[in-house]
Amino acid sequence: MTTRLTLTGGFYEARSYIADAQRCLNLYPEINDQNSESQVTHYPTPGKTLINSVGAGPIRMIYQATTGNVFVVSGNKLFVVDGLFNATLLQTMTTFSGQCYAKDNGNYCIVVDGSVQGYRIKLSDNTSSIINSSTDSAWKPAQNIAYMDGYFICNVTGTSQWFLSDVQAETFTNDLYFASKEGYSDKLSTIAALHREVWLIGEQTCEVFYNAGNSDFPFSRMPGVFIQHGCAAPESVAQMDLSLFLLSKDQQGQYIVHRIVGYQAVRISTHAVEEVISQYAVVSDAIGFCYQQEGHHFYVLTFPSADATWVYDLQTGKWHERGYMDNQGVIHRDISNCHCVVNGVNHVGDYSNGNIYRLDINNYTDNGQPIMRLRSFPTLEMEDKRVLYGKMTFDMQVGIGQASGNFEDPQIFARWSDDRGVTWGTPVPISLGKIGNYKCRPVLWRSGIARGRVFEVSWSFPCFTALNGAWLDYKVVPR
Repeated sequence: MTTRLTLTGGFYEARSYIADAQRCLNLYPEINDQNSESQVTHYPTPGKTLINSVGAGPIRMIYQATTGNVFVVSGNKLFVVDGLFNATLLQTMTTFSGQCYAKDNGNYCIVVDGSVQGYRIKLSDNTSSIINSSTDSAWKPAQNIAYMDGYFICNVTGTSQWFLSDVQAETFTNDLYFASKEGYSDKLSTIAALHREVWLIGEQTCEVFYNAGNSDFPFSRMPGVFIQHGCAAPESVAQMDLSLFLLSKDQQGQYIVHRIVGYQAVRISTHAVEEVISQYAVVSDAIGFCYQQEGHHFYVLTFPSADATWVYDLQTGKWHERGYMDNQGVIHRDISNCHCVVNGVNHVGDYSNGNIYRLDINNYTDNGQPIMRLRSFPTLEMEDKRVLYGKMTFDMQVGIGQASGNFEDPQIFARWSDDRGVTWGTPVPISLGKIGNYKCRPVLWRSGIARGRVFEVSWSFPCFTALNGAWLDYKVVPR
C-alpha cells in the first residue's frame, strides 16, 4: 500500500511523546493554493548576509529615523551609520547590555537604555547630547520610548510611572507631564503607542490611555478598557500593524504568548510551545521583534539565557524553531538580537559581536556558517499493528546541487524512531541529485518493521530546498 505523508503543521513536541513529536527547525510552512497537489510546502528560513561590523557588540539597537538617518547601539557605543553601515561615534553610554529603544519627531531622535540618562540627536546634523535631570528637569530613567501626537512618551524604569516630553519638542521640562499606571498595583513592564493610544503594559495587567487634550496632563484613561494580562519579559513586546505581541503573565499564571488585537488578548502559543518555555530557568530576558518577508509576518521570540528562539507565523498560525549551528553541530539561539527595516530591507544585529546582517532569502548560511534544517513527521500508527516499511520517497525540490565544489550532489539525512520519538537511529544519507537532475527521486529503502514510528529528515547544505512531505510504501504485518 502507498500513502502520502503530509506536513500540515509546524513545531509540536508535546509534553508526552505518545501525543506528538514533531520538530520544525529553520523551516517555515507555507499554505499552497487549494488546487495544489500538496497543501503545505516547507521553505528555508532566511540566511544572514554580512553588511558591516559596527563596534564591539552586541548590537542592541538598529533604528532608522523618519528622515532616513540610521542609528546603531553596539555595546556601550551609540553610532550614526551611512548606507553601507560605516559608523561614526556619537556617544558613549552607561550600559553595555539589554535592548535600547529610539523614536524621533522628524527633527530630533531620543534614545533610551533604561539608565538614568537618555540621548538626544539632532537629525539635521547628527549632533548629540546627553539627557538627564540636570539638563531636563522632568527627565527620569527611561526603560522604553514611544511617540504620539507630538509627545515623546517614556516609562520610568522599575516603577509604575510614565512621563512625557514637552509638546512638539525634544525637551522634558514640564513636571506636570507625569502619571502612574492606576488600574492595578503592578509595575509597568513597558509602553507602546498603538492606533494613537498609549498602552501601559504592566507585569500583570494592561491599561490604555488616549489624548484627551487636558491642560495639566493631556492623556486620560480609556473608559471600560482593562486587559487582565501583563508581560513576563519587557523586551518580548513587539508591534506589527495594529497588534502587539508579548510573552504574558497574569494573576493566574504565565508563559503564554499573546497577540493583542483591538482590546482583546488572543492566545497564539500552543501547549507544546508553552511546555517548552515553562522549562526554562529564566524567561524574563526574552527578546521579541516582528518582521515581514515574502508575504509572511513573523514574530521572533528569543530566550538568551535558555539559548533558544521560537518564531510564530501570522499567515499560518504555526510555530517553528530557529537556531544557529556551531562547528560541533550544536544548535543555539538565533544570532539575531534586534531588527530594523532600513531602506526597505530587513536588517538584524548580532548578539555576540558587532555584525549587521541582511535577512537574505537567497543566502542559505548564517554568514557562511551552515544552517541545520530539520523536520519530523507525525507519528505513524496503523491501529497498533506492526508495519513493514518498504520505500519512502521524499517529496522535495531536486536537481539543486552546485555546479562544482562540496555540494555537487547534496544529501539529506533520514532517521527514524521506533518508540514514538524517544530514541533515534543512525541517519541515512540520501541524494537530492546533481544540478539539473530534476528527475532524481530521494528514496529511503526498506527501513524495517515497527509500530509507532516517527521519521525525520534534515540537511545543512547551502542550496535552495523545499519540502512537501513524502510517499510511503508499507505493508501491515500480521500479529
